[in-house]
Amino acid sequence: MKFSKWQGCGNDFVYIDGRNAKVDYGEFAKKYCDRHFGIGADGILALEDSDKADVRMRIINPDGSEPEMCGNGIRCFARALYDYGTMNKDEFTVETGAGVLVPKIILKDGKVDGVTVDMGKPRLNAEEIPVQGLGEGRVISKPIEVAGKDYDITCVSMGNPHAVVFVDDADNSAIEKLGKLFESHSVFPNKTNTEFVQVLDREHIRMRVWERGAAITLACGTGACASLVASVLNGKTERRAKVILDGGTLDIEWDKDDRIYMTGPAELVFEGEI
Repeated sequence: MKFSKWQGCGNDFVYIDGRNAKVDYGEFAKKYCDRHFGIGADGILALEDSDKADVRMRIINPDGSEPEMCGNGIRCFARALYDYGTMNKDEFTVETGAGVLVPKIILKDGKVDGVTVDMGKPRLNAEEIPVQGLGEGRVISKPIEVAGKDYDITCVSMGNPHAVVFVDDADNSAIEKLGKLFESHSVFPNKTNTEFVQVLDREHIRMRVWERGAAITLACGTGACASLVASVLNGKTERRAKVILDGGTLDIEWDKDDRIYMTGPAELVFEGEI
């Protein structure tokens, strides 16, 4: 099987064409995401046929679980489809576990300069995220206890669940200790991704992330979207901001029609054969 390795802001993925391959994705991911005995990646991106969109994207975490969506992943997926000629247009539809999304290849002087994705509308009600035990409606700055301390969380679903925690210093937040505890907290029946966010100014935020099923990663596209939404809901930023991640920067906009647009890089790392 041929594969290619891609990264977006340091969030890295193994892309495979699963349309004619018989693959146990869970076992495949556990084996080949390993950074010592495999290829090394934060997840697998698998191309499949779709009856709802131009193509279908499946994402598999290193632990074999399958999340609904991955923001950096869909940019890399879209770039792979475009570069390999699977898609001969610069805007197309992709079926995901979070619904049908629309990536657009950004061209500059005839070369790919990034990818913008219409990520759809954020889901803010507790039952949609889902969050339990914190009341109905929106979960904005609600306290939960983690490791014996109260943390205020703002919860957003971008098709997958996110808990955003505002901190004074994201770089020195105890993400290594707290991430897993947030992920498996009882208020999140489907577990959660957790973003530790420091607001730098009205148009710049710093974010570090613990991803459900993948632990600490250098970037999370849906997490960047959720972080901007949470920042707006708490009155901390404008509706468009740069989100500075460990692996790079994403431009996120929550427009007047309630849709989220994510723009950022997607780069080929290498190609190989298993």
